[in-house]
Amino acid sequence: MKRASLMVQGTTSDAGKSTLVAAMCRVLKRRGVRVAPFKPQNMALNSAVTVDGGEIGRAQALQALACGLAPHTDFNPVLLKPTTDKKAQVIIHGKVAADLNARDYQDYKPRAMQAVLASWDRLTGAYDCVLVEGAGSPAEINLRARDIANMGFAEAVDCPVILVADIDRGGVFAHLVGTLDLLSASEQARVVGFVINRFRGDISLLQSGLDWLEARTGKPVLGVLPYLHGLMLDAEDAIATATVDGKKAAKLKVVAPAYPRTSNHNDLDPLRLHPEVDFRWIGPGEAPPAADLIVLPGSKAVRADLDWLRAQGWDKAITRHLRYGGKVIGICGGYQMLGQAIHDPLGLEGGGGSTRGLAVLDVETTLEPEKQLRNVSGHLNLPGSPPMAGYEIHLGVTRGNGLAQPSVWLAGDRPDGVISDDGQVLGTYCHGVFDTPEALSALLHWAGAEAVEDVDFAARREADLDRLADAVEAALDWQKLAPWLPV
Repeated sequence: MKRASLMVQGTTSDAGKSTLVAAMCRVLKRRGVRVAPFKPQNMALNSAVTVDGGEIGRAQALQALACGLAPHTDFNPVLLKPTTDKKAQVIIHGKVAADLNARDYQDYKPRAMQAVLASWDRLTGAYDCVLVEGAGSPAEINLRARDIANMGFAEAVDCPVILVADIDRGGVFAHLVGTLDLLSASEQARVVGFVINRFRGDISLLQSGLDWLEARTGKPVLGVLPYLHGLMLDAEDAIATATVDGKKAAKLKVVAPAYPRTSNHNDLDPLRLHPEVDFRWIGPGEAPPAADLIVLPGSKAVRADLDWLRAQGWDKAITRHLRYGGKVIGICGGYQMLGQAIHDPLGLEGGGGSTRGLAVLDVETTLEPEKQLRNVSGHLNLPGSPPMAGYEIHLGVTRGNGLAQPSVWLAGDRPDGVISDDGQVLGTYCHGVFDTPEALSALLHWAGAEAVEDVDFAARREADLDRLADAVEAALDWQKLAPWLPV
């Protein structure tokens, strides 16, 4: 079988690149092709721990799942995790390499490209096909110099490209034609066709536009993908706020603050999607409403996000919530915020110094240079010892008397996190703590729900990947794709 590759680039962010690559990965895997995902450069605060002890973007972990593979750092060799609007942590092959502002990163790109090409060589040597995801749009003129994410990469390795656009946004033909027009002649020649995403309605009404697009550009439309409601797929970065269909009468009301540097917000997807949980993200300027459970998610800039919480009135809301018997869970950075203080003597997340915590757990945290990266499993320190599995990604080391009552016992009798003496507050470093059905049900019961339905979100994710793959397999013209894919 021939070695093959194809790159999916988008006319905008959130055009459907990640989901299209995931779907095509699953289709090819079901056809017996040894396929792997690849994203040269990703910018996201959602990440996953890999089998080789690094971290990559969450979308590439999902794509690896679609291929039947464990996540590996070669699938996303360059990951940028913003710490401010102008600065980001640069992660190369899963490990922190530098903290750079945007201008300095431009100078760093040739070194990053070396890592990208090394991963590419390994993947193309090991798999029949590599499906590549671009980032943002290839027509961002100010980012064209030394590009390693879109056409700069495609030109370097001679990879064909398809352009995807989201018709639900409006202006789909302008997006496609305008993007193509802004590319160089060699880049235009590299585009082998278009895909239109998230169409709903009578497709016959679209046909005249498709005919015009093909005549105008000389490029084929490779498929029109349907709008699929209710998919449970890990978001690359943007917090999912869409209404979830099929909810039953809520047994628990849960809220979470959407602070500016929220990371790994997909930790809360099992709450958002659970049929018996009324879950809401609360954004800036919104008063924290009454709830049974408040969850503080992870953060890439813990002290800055803690300052934001105070400015939004969450400190007072949490005090009032606990006074009336409510429960609070903090995950990773959210756990650190619940302690007495957060110390950053080296300025790892901005200016050095200390910030007073919310002081509802008897611990304090010091940020240290070595990032903790590991996949973990164990059981919650709750009645029935429900099993859990997840991963750790954090800089902080937490100490204090509160650690005497951990929230989780990890494999090897390693304690993690804290449960407060009054049993109202729980903190953990374990991302994915809600993912395991038994752990989710136990935590909801701890938070006040009498009895809730056990929901297996791993099985749901697999089913939704298959549902997505079925739709994409039916919608794409695989004969037109045959010159570039082993189909």
